[in-house]
Amino acid sequence: MLESVPIAAASQNLGEFHRGMKELGHEEGRTYLVLYRSADGRTERFAPLAAELVRQNVDVFLTRGTPATLAARDTESGIPVVTSAIADPLEAKAVQSLAAPGGTVTGLTSQVNELGAKRMELLKALAPGIARLGALVNPDNPASFAGWKIVEAAAPDLRLRVEMIDVRKPEALEAALDAAVKNGVDSLIIGVDPLAQASQVVEFTQRQRLPAAFAARSYVDAGGLLSYGVYYPTLYYRAATYVDKILKGAKPAELPMERATKFELVINRKTARALKIAIPPDLLLRSDEIVD
Repeated sequence: MLESVPIAAASQNLGEFHRGMKELGHEEGRTYLVLYRSADGRTERFAPLAAELVRQNVDVFLTRGTPATLAARDTESGIPVVTSAIADPLEAKAVQSLAAPGGTVTGLTSQVNELGAKRMELLKALAPGIARLGALVNPDNPASFAGWKIVEAAAPDLRLRVEMIDVRKPEALEAALDAAVKNGVDSLIIGVDPLAQASQVVEFTQRQRLPAAFAARSYVDAGGLLSYGVYYPTLYYRAATYVDKILKGAKPAELPMERATKFELVINRKTARALKIAIPPDLLLRSDEIVD
């Protein structure tokens, strides 16, 4: 497994992968073993981590995100790559098509690039007074930059000014967010890039009293205002099917990729109260979960 976060932060996703493998007749430690490697939010670490796993003679890579998937593919080892979540495999040139990937990569696409505009729309509905939105973007991550282009295009229809907050290293995050607020940003949208660690970003939004929309519910569980995105544990559960087929001899080139089908809107009511935001009744009805 080639991941962006330490294993403790991936426990639910990993648990769902193991559940999927068990249902397919596998037993961890007996029929398969997971070697977990985390880049800790640093994109440049994926390539050497992937090379290390090649030297360990792994049978399959299981990746999350565009940088990890491309790093595994680019080892040129021929080892199959199953991605549990990649934003846009066609844009990233990871596969030839979803129906016939044609190379060493297959798995599931999270479609997160398309969700940025929806996330922004939900934030505007929840906090209609916002005017200048800051979008956290890592241009070194193709998925993050593609998501930015969609947000940028959708902002005028929502009567929002949107500003890119360019962050490429975890240690630059705090200063970049501070500078954005000083320049007038009054709200944030946080996408899929792993350098946006939940505890750090959420603490910043609470301290600055900023409404913010996130890509994953882990941020809301940590105190963020709202999240809208795919339900990642389901993707890991489904990824087990791909790993099982490959271990039984299937070729990734011939395994069609799946699109994510489960999305969730989660709102933190306690955070809304702290920001003096009244949750509109229609958002309450549309939400999958309200966290207190």
